[in-house]
Amino acid sequence: MSGQNTVETRRRRGVPEGLWARCPGCQATIFRKEARRLLETCPECNYHWTLSAPERIAQTLDDGTFEEWDANLTTADPLDFFDRKSYKERIQNEMNSTGLREAVVTGCGRIRARKVAIGVLDSRFIMGSMGSVVGEKIVRLVERAGEQKLPLIIFSASGGARMHEGIISLMQMPKTSAAIAKFRSAGGLFISVLTNPTMGGVTASYASLGDVVFAEPGALIGFAGPRTITATIHAELPPGFQSSEFQLSHGFVDRIVKRQDMKTELARAVDYCRK
Repeated sequence: MSGQNTVETRRRRGVPEGLWARCPGCQATIFRKEARRLLETCPECNYHWTLSAPERIAQTLDDGTFEEWDANLTTADPLDFFDRKSYKERIQNEMNSTGLREAVVTGCGRIRARKVAIGVLDSRFIMGSMGSVVGEKIVRLVERAGEQKLPLIIFSASGGARMHEGIISLMQMPKTSAAIAKFRSAGGLFISVLTNPTMGGVTASYASLGDVVFAEPGALIGFAGPRTITATIHAELPPGFQSSEFQLSHGFVDRIVKRQDMKTELARAVDYCRK
């Protein structure tokens, strides 16, 4: 039966669209309202659906406490990049489809009444890739966290550096890493949260530098992807290679935290590290 016929059958039976969803993890048919109640996770297998930056902020911070920083920063087109469409056109399309001006949202807010500086990457915007504006917003976030003596939390969800900006995007790796190093040397607390996926230049820079590194279950975390590595070294990779569970077993992350527990665990980490 075609997808169109399935939709028409459901309409005839009086089943509203969007009432059910198929879990990509276990293939179970999930009641969407139940998945939303569980913060967009599967009640059967705990698969974590991708969240937008606004959704992540709403789940993580206390209601009404978020104050956005540097909301109006937008990228230029330093290379006059063109690949089927211009980079400027691509950026405009991403703005229109996501409602964001870039792939990261930064600001401050409260988690269980504890004030924090927070950054959240959004993989809907050119796969959360890090270009000049993403790097600049992260650096400004880190600097303000230092000035205001706030714990810093960054949720990463990225395919890596943004090829449309060439070497300028790669420059954001040392730029953000240096900002984190300065912040930590001054006694700042940085909690890095790795979500699915966290790859490439983001993993190879600030995302790996947390004093505490959390990861969501089942997240893909690494530099090059498994298919690229397999094609390069011509060897079979271990089961679950580059999953957050694999990274935990090899000491790359400190703890895997379910989405329903994330807010509580972040507040606990802030309290513990302040002692």
